Amino acid sequence: MAFVLLGVAIVFEVIATSLLKSTEGFSRLWPTIGCLAGYTAAFLALAMAIQRGLQVGVGYAIWSGLGTTLIVIIGALFLNEPVTLAKIAGVVLVVSGVVVLNLSGAH
Repeated sequence: MAFVLLGVAIVFEVIATSLLKSTEGFSRLWPTIGCLAGYTAAFLALAMAIQRGLQVGVGYAIWSGLGTTLIVIIGALFLNEPVTLAKIAGVVLVVSGVVVLNLSGAH
């Protein structure tokens, strides 16, 4: 159940982050409400996942790593952001770190 909640947290965080640009500095009401609601739901789901036994370090590493990876992909596909070698290397390093954390027996 903890990993299902973690997945929910990741989805809400990615939605909220994807809305950041459309808030125009939190000056547009509906995108701002959607963004803040998404972050609230993400942190609530992450907290519930941790409360159900997921270690904080592992949970946060997975949450931030997958979130970062998905945001880079969404940025490239839908927000016209460039995909550079540095971005790809950064994502590979983040994902590698999450994998190492999980393989080290931290969970």
